Amino acid sequence: MGEPKSPETLNSIADMDEFANTASYSLLETLNADPEATDCGDDYWPRQVFSGHYVPVKPTPIGNPVYVSHSTNLFAELGIDPALTQNKQFEAMFSGDLSGVPAPMKPYGWATGYALSIYGTEYNQQCPFNTGNGYGDGRALSVFEGVLNGKRWEMQLKGGGTTPYCRGADGRAVLRSSVREFLAQEFMHALGIPSTRSLCLFASQSESVDRPWYREGSHSENPDIMVSNPVAITTRVASSFLRVGQIELFARRARSQAHPTAMQELEKIVEYAIEREYSQQIDSSLPLREKVLALATEFRERLTTLVTHWMRVGFCQGNFNSDNCAVGGFTLDYGPFGFCERFEPYFQPWTGGGRHFAFFNQPLAAEKNFESFCSALMPLIASDEVAVEKLGLIQDEFSTVMQTKLTDMWSSKLGLEEFDSDLLQNLFKLMMMTHVDYTIFFRELSKLPENASALTPSFYTDPDEEVMTDWQIWFNEWREKLPSSKTGEEITAGMNQVNPKFTWREWLVVPAYKQAEKGDYSLIHELQQVFADPYGEQGVKTEGKYDQRRPLDLFDIGGVTHYSCSS
Repeated sequence: MGEPKSPETLNSIADMDEFANTASYSLLETLNADPEATDCGDDYWPRQVFSGHYVPVKPTPIGNPVYVSHSTNLFAELGIDPALTQNKQFEAMFSGDLSGVPAPMKPYGWATGYALSIYGTEYNQQCPFNTGNGYGDGRALSVFEGVLNGKRWEMQLKGGGTTPYCRGADGRAVLRSSVREFLAQEFMHALGIPSTRSLCLFASQSESVDRPWYREGSHSENPDIMVSNPVAITTRVASSFLRVGQIELFARRARSQAHPTAMQELEKIVEYAIEREYSQQIDSSLPLREKVLALATEFRERLTTLVTHWMRVGFCQGNFNSDNCAVGGFTLDYGPFGFCERFEPYFQPWTGGGRHFAFFNQPLAAEKNFESFCSALMPLIASDEVAVEKLGLIQDEFSTVMQTKLTDMWSSKLGLEEFDSDLLQNLFKLMMMTHVDYTIFFRELSKLPENASALTPSFYTDPDEEVMTDWQIWFNEWREKLPSSKTGEEITAGMNQVNPKFTWREWLVVPAYKQAEKGDYSLIHELQQVFADPYGEQGVKTEGKYDQRRPLDLFDIGGVTHYSCSS
């Protein structure tokens, strides 16, 4: 006899009929479809969408798909048997072919529209119609919503083909960007940071697209060559994909009275957002005014916590527009993201992102998105002066809440019980002066060394004697401020919980997607293992490969230290 099966295995979803039985399409059943859309989902050409919350669209299957990988941890959370990845129906569905899905699943997906605000300023001109009615999911298609293991999830194909919101592109995602998103989402989750999740990744063995990218070793800021890329589909999973930009879209229509039911559509999507993302925090029986105020408060709490986490681990979203800001308060959209290796307060991996979305500017970018969110809620309470005033106060207090969380975070990274502004500012100056590796430095500091010289493994340059003296002065001051009420082991343990051992290093991810383009997925699987335990000590071999400073010859290399949004 073999080992008895665990309850998880006994209760796991082992075939597509069992998977289909978890289906529950609350979005399609609650919100309004675009009245000009087809019933069958044959809707692939760019057009203006004037009303409705979604457009039914069938995804376009990728050619000759091959399984690349799946998230073991997410499959376990959802109660899905890993063997399902080898099921032909599973492969077809998650490579874009819904024609054979079993009932009660639907043979089409849905795309949603949103508005665009950049740093709090409303934009229409990037829309091909200059109206804003063309913004939305251009290559992201939700294909499933269901309740698995007692929790509601939505599944969305990234690169599933064109939709009415596709602004002249092909609706595809290349393997490079798909690998990055697939790995990054689960890495963020392992870091303890709210994020969309990665279900699985399929690549095409026959279909490719041409995209601008960088020559090997290029120092160009912008892509300097057209590259043929295999296409892929990664399936991302979340409690919902509702964005601040979506709420904004319906608020703009309500303000301008774009159509007779514009205000009702705004109210409907706000009520739906509360139900999908905040049902445990907000009483559904409250008057709408109270629910709106509670929603603003709860979202502020989640958004400030999220960005604090980003700062803690060195993550830079790169393009934190309102349409890339999830109403649920988790990380959404892994396009031009990056992780700060050599410490730079204004690190920005995306060449088109500008300084306003740089690493240390993310708290302010989040505040601008929150202002856009509050502005979008305003039409629902505009007739109530007291509610309007309360919403204004909630908005005004964002920066205070944000700053409090940031100071607590910096204290925890340094192992301190009380925030010390001078100590932190002096540290930042020394880190910039010495070109310190952000992740390695804080992890070395967590060891509570006896002398500042022990921090040099994190230095990209050798400091002169005067700078090293400054480091020792700072180090001595820091040691004096460590809490005397804790043992060294307790302080180290606490610091190791907030300072990861391993981080995302783009130069180590590039080989994974380059090998994948040749059909070798082994490095993807290896990175999955490393990223699954970012705080743990993973042994000398793993440390020797993945806990390293970036080689000096890989600085300022296009596609490694910086990249366009082309994906």
